[in-house]
Amino acid sequence: MQNTAGTGPDAPIDVTPLLDDPYAAYAALREAGPVHRITGADGQPAWLVTRYDDVRRALADPRLSLDKRHATPGGYRGFSLPPALDANLLNMDPPDHTRVRRLVVKAFTPGRVNALREPVRRVADELLDAMAERGRADLIADYAGPLPITVICDLLGIPQDDRRDFLAWSDALITPDPSRPGQMKEAIGSMLEFYTGLIAAKRAQPGDDLLSDLIAVRDDAGGDEGGDRLSEDELTSLAFLILLAGYENTVHLIGNAVLTLLDHPDQLHQLQRNPAELPAAVEEFLRYDGPAPLAIRRFPKEDLEIGGVRIPAGESVLLSIASANRDPGRFPEPDTMDPGRDLSGHLAMGHGIHYCLGAPLARMETVTALDALLARFPELRLDVPRGALRHRRALRARGLISLPVAW
Repeated sequence: MQNTAGTGPDAPIDVTPLLDDPYAAYAALREAGPVHRITGADGQPAWLVTRYDDVRRALADPRLSLDKRHATPGGYRGFSLPPALDANLLNMDPPDHTRVRRLVVKAFTPGRVNALREPVRRVADELLDAMAERGRADLIADYAGPLPITVICDLLGIPQDDRRDFLAWSDALITPDPSRPGQMKEAIGSMLEFYTGLIAAKRAQPGDDLLSDLIAVRDDAGGDEGGDRLSEDELTSLAFLILLAGYENTVHLIGNAVLTLLDHPDQLHQLQRNPAELPAAVEEFLRYDGPAPLAIRRFPKEDLEIGGVRIPAGESVLLSIASANRDPGRFPEPDTMDPGRDLSGHLAMGHGIHYCLGAPLARMETVTALDALLARFPELRLDVPRGALRHRRALRARGLISLPVAW
């Protein structure tokens, strides 16, 4: 790779290698320098930070804002979301971020998540029952996808009949089809209509679910902002974020973890013999091949330096979680999958005040999903040549399109 910050031409580097072979590409970038100029997903230049220490510091640096109002005018063109979907935690700084997060974090405490363990296992066993007689399955479509969407929809109180549409909308947002230029806009419109209707239905007939609780917080506060209150846009955006993030990251984490185990049969057999080691193994799966290669983009509130490179205020900064978690300066032999290594400080779930809200739930779901799968199908194997597998071509998401397996 060429055109590193401070040493090459001003033109951004080509990000194609980051899509084709990301870990080799990130290794080359780390070696070449700590910060690089690239073309972001919006087609605009951005600064890519690659080394562990720099990424970790930047994740917690209050000078780096998630609020798009700090972006240089015309210098950022991300998702074009309507206000009712855009007023979410991924676009907020304190104090708004603190206020909104405090209202929902109680749903993801260790105690609440632990209470979901048995229902999650029940869903996992039902999905495996449906797969068992066939002797083969696409593990993404038949297991890794349905499990988290069922869990998060149950948590929010979303009716069963609406869930299939959501999967299609989610795919359109994360990996849009280049041959369908209007696909993303259509998905956004459908999502907004869906959430608006769902909230109206929950208002009319509340249930025992998280969305009904959030609506009560919003309505009991009389619609005022400030304090522990939500605006209507914040309410809608929060439901959108919980559902999208709760599904997308977990399906990719489960799929990536299973493929990693199929690539490392010794580790697969070790976990089948000792399922109590699964929580530690999931931490290594997160480090080794996590679902979110990049943190949400940030905008400097002032000119600053990262890794000795000056970055002007308002320009897009991308923090590479995938690269930081493979930095040999922090994790020796980083390309080796080793659940026994010191995994303290991996950044797969973020760091600082924007640490992943749903991390406890994602960890529990993944441990439970793997435990059930490995127990049910001890002779699990790939059902296609390894080279036939394809990942989604997205800088921000690391996940398999399909994972055909047999047993």
